[in-house]
Amino acid sequence: MAMAALRREGRRLAPLISPRTITAVRSSPLYPTLEDEGPLGVRHISTQVVRNRMKSVKNIQKITKAMKMVAASKLRAIQTKTENSRGLWQPFTALLGDLPSADVKKNVVVTISSDKGLCGGINSTSVKISKGLHKLNSATGPEKETKYVILGEKAKAQLVRDSKKDIELIITELQKNPLNYTQVSVLADEILKNVEYDALRIVFNKFQSVVSFVPTVSTVLSTEIVEREAESGGKLGDLDSYEVEGGETKGEILQNLAEFQFSCTMFNAVLENACSEQGARMSAMDSSSRNAGDMLDRLTLTYNRSEVDILSVVFVLQNPSSFNHN
Repeated sequence: MAMAALRREGRRLAPLISPRTITAVRSSPLYPTLEDEGPLGVRHISTQVVRNRMKSVKNIQKITKAMKMVAASKLRAIQTKTENSRGLWQPFTALLGDLPSADVKKNVVVTISSDKGLCGGINSTSVKISKGLHKLNSATGPEKETKYVILGEKAKAQLVRDSKKDIELIITELQKNPLNYTQVSVLADEILKNVEYDALRIVFNKFQSVVSFVPTVSTVLSTEIVEREAESGGKLGDLDSYEVEGGETKGEILQNLAEFQFSCTMFNAVLENACSEQGARMSAMDSSSRNAGDMLDRLTLTYNRSEVDILSVVFVLQNPSSFNHN
């Protein structure tokens, strides 16, 4: 019964196979010229589709491997800068504090993101935290006001959709040139000139390793809030123990310190986020390369099975007597 069914299948496929193709099979045991011999019916088309898919996956794998190498090179270049920048803002935190719980009326959330994608979920994480801060501040009272300052195309694309009226300033292409303190200090000065605030909440991803980053919020208070917290005897009450020299008043010194603190914190935050971006892109591209390799293995197996099926049918058509046991 099985042999009869196989012979019937062979007779059904006979019109789909040209004599020229059969000649090619006879002349080459490895069947190397099948794709050049014209249509072979449904099975031949399926092998052509698989072959094209394999070629596409190989090209994608080359791209993802190259992107991983580029991200690794950029990460090495920026990681040292990031580690050195951590020493800039720490003295200010010891002096002026970092009070995320400070009760203020005007909050400005500075959301730092990347301009490019393919770097995992670091941008979505920053946007989610920013939205959470906005919702939390708005829920504490109707007199509270929360605005956004956005750095990066990815945060802009997500926040413009549902919070366009709350966006004060948008800055993109920050990493078009190598990051340095002068560039970021000009950026910080631009924010301070165009935005009224009691507290600046800087949202970024702090770099830990290639596969790990921590969403972080740093708070920079305005001079008035710093003085209020110092007078209330809270965590900033130790400011009165410092002696002020020169002709500047305490308020002027605090104003200068607050501006310098913001520029240093911004510089560190931008570098930390850039480092996290490259690390996340390395991980994403490595995962994509491995997935492409797995898919290529499955496609190769499918292609080889299709080739074996075609050769079996051709052999049956050429040697029908070999399966006739009657």
